[in-house]
Amino acid sequence: MTATDFIVARDDFETCRTIATTLPDGDALPQDALLVKVDRFALTANNITYAVLGDELKYWQLFPAPNGFGNIPVWGFGEVIASKHPHVSVGERLFGYLPMATHLVIEATDVSKRGLRDGAAHRQGVAPVYNAYARVGDDPAYAGRQGDYQALLRPLFMLSFLVDDFLAEHDDFGARTVLLSSASSKTAFGLAHLLHARGRNVIGLTSPGNTGFVTSLGCHDAVVTYDRVTSLPSDAPVAFVDMAGNSALRADLHRHFGDRMKCSVRVGLTHRATDADEADLPGAKPRWFFAPDQIRKRAREWGPGGIEQRFGAAWSGFSPRLESCLTIVESCGPEAVRRVYLDTLKGRIPPEQGHMLSLLG
Repeated sequence: MTATDFIVARDDFETCRTIATTLPDGDALPQDALLVKVDRFALTANNITYAVLGDELKYWQLFPAPNGFGNIPVWGFGEVIASKHPHVSVGERLFGYLPMATHLVIEATDVSKRGLRDGAAHRQGVAPVYNAYARVGDDPAYAGRQGDYQALLRPLFMLSFLVDDFLAEHDDFGARTVLLSSASSKTAFGLAHLLHARGRNVIGLTSPGNTGFVTSLGCHDAVVTYDRVTSLPSDAPVAFVDMAGNSALRADLHRHFGDRMKCSVRVGLTHRATDADEADLPGAKPRWFFAPDQIRKRAREWGPGGIEQRFGAAWSGFSPRLESCLTIVESCGPEAVRRVYLDTLKGRIPPEQGHMLSLLG
């Protein structure tokens, strides 16, 4: 059996292609293995961040590709079309971390009523969330358009939730104003919603073309374009959550606020404009936020189900907003996937769009 994989050159993301890969037929699957048809996945700027950090955070090892290339992980849905596991049936629907491909073999382990894990050796050594699959066939929250919102926003909103939790845990480092770069991004939207709900003063930083969209979200106290960040009042403490990964912008903000920059957290790389060697900056030292660390910490402190319960409540407050501010665009086939991928890579996707893709068809 052959599958189609979409791969990119690890040293030049604009070089991309589809290849045919060989898969075992259903009868030839190893014991407990599943053959999954990948029928629908989301693609956002966050997936580009996975590629940028592919070596550092081991994302490239999850779905092996030919030497020099990588398969960018995405969040989406798959259907079990062959099963050698006694407790997983053909036709089951799974939600989780998938390759940009038409098919995937999963070595099912830790199977429960709600989910399972991929126990393949090459997938170990990463955060457990990346190997977990939810069994969602009977869950209306994952059906139809609600399922698209889950694929597009739920993983990103988990990051928003964890960053907000980190800030709240430290009383926002004494700041009552939080600056968000790449404010039109979906992760920044979720974080702005949570910060606004906590009564923080939220300032969205964005490009001129995205000011209208960011303003329309209704969870920012001010929206400022990148060329005007030094016009912001600098007489009160601020925290900065950097989704853009732009070294020049980060330097401008640190120098403008000086010692009043109380926290500087790097989360994303939507601009992909980070200098290899950055000079020391005034104020708090910029640091990467690594979501799995916060998950492990809260899992210990909140106990079994604690994270899921709190996140579920937060998602319930956020998800009703999506229908009014997000348009789902569906595309199928290798050429469509290539086009949307390159548009995402080059920042050409309007912020109000959410793209659901399939290499099938």
